[in-house]
Amino acid sequence: MSFIAEFPILANCTYLNTASSGLLSSSFLEWRKSHDEDFYLHGSDFRLQQRAFLQDVREHVARFFHSKAENTFLVQNLSVGFNIFLDGLSTDHKFLLITSDYPSVNYPVESRGFSCDYALADEHLEQNILAKIETFKPSVLALSLVQYASGIRIDLSFIKKLKENYPDLLIVGDGTQFCGTCAFNFEASGLDILISSGYKWMLSGYGNGFVLLKDQVTAHLYQQRGNYPLPIEPFLKDRSLLSLCFEPGHLDTLSFGMLKQSVLYFESIGMDFISNRLQSIGEMAKKALTSRDLLCPAVVRRKAHSTIFNIPTSAELTQRLQAANIMVTPRGDGLRLSFHFYNTVEDLEKLLTVLDQKK
Repeated sequence: MSFIAEFPILANCTYLNTASSGLLSSSFLEWRKSHDEDFYLHGSDFRLQQRAFLQDVREHVARFFHSKAENTFLVQNLSVGFNIFLDGLSTDHKFLLITSDYPSVNYPVESRGFSCDYALADEHLEQNILAKIETFKPSVLALSLVQYASGIRIDLSFIKKLKENYPDLLIVGDGTQFCGTCAFNFEASGLDILISSGYKWMLSGYGNGFVLLKDQVTAHLYQQRGNYPLPIEPFLKDRSLLSLCFEPGHLDTLSFGMLKQSVLYFESIGMDFISNRLQSIGEMAKKALTSRDLLCPAVVRRKAHSTIFNIPTSAELTQRLQAANIMVTPRGDGLRLSFHFYNTVEDLEKLLTVLDQKK
């Protein structure tokens, strides 16, 4: 199945860079034009239905991820949502983090002075987390579901079992490199909080993301504001405390409208199709890169992996990839490659041809 008509850039390059940014589709572009034409023609009247519009976005996101609409909040990106979450916690929480996790996860925790310890993201990631929980006894585990540089993916069945065994542990997931790669039932998962940007695997462009909360989490957030009366202005009616915290000020209907469009698009394709396609090309890529001794042992030894890979690099290899019009990104000590559903076996074969060229 070809997606070139929907993503014309694929006709001009081999795009292995979704882990940096997802692509803008032709249908999304047309929706954006229509949205801005409405603003252009109607001025302030264009925003008369914005409250209902944004609630509709929340409901679409909640349906897609099987969360509760009243616990679904629209934020500009992961970093904004996670920082708002952290500011709502008491300062005595102890955090277990992952070494070399995304800076937008680790830095806000560390810089606020929370007590922290770290689990190593290697082939024994889950066992490392368990060992740290038993010795450090954290109250919060915060981690990216897929590590942004290596592509190591946490076992979600482990997270569910972890929550069963440690029900008081708050488990916070960064879904930015995960959401949009497979079907996910938030309410049935072990996560208490899922926060994600939309511009990568969700393909919804920049300036949108979301926060999903379980019911029990609300008791931990912004307790210091609990006795302060909420605003009574008519335009803020029916706003909850957490809504005012996670969604202060105006929300951009263009950005969050794109998030709804992405949900509709993914539902039209089918998440089973997407996850099966990613599993297939991911397994082929891992096998091919492993046979060329291009993956670190931690990735090779794990049973399951994402479709993000990091390979050794050099100036000469970077030049060859650029000459072949293959788009990747430097991360850590290597080059990060990533495959989404619009990538093909031919894309992988082209990459391997370039990697196999003699210096």
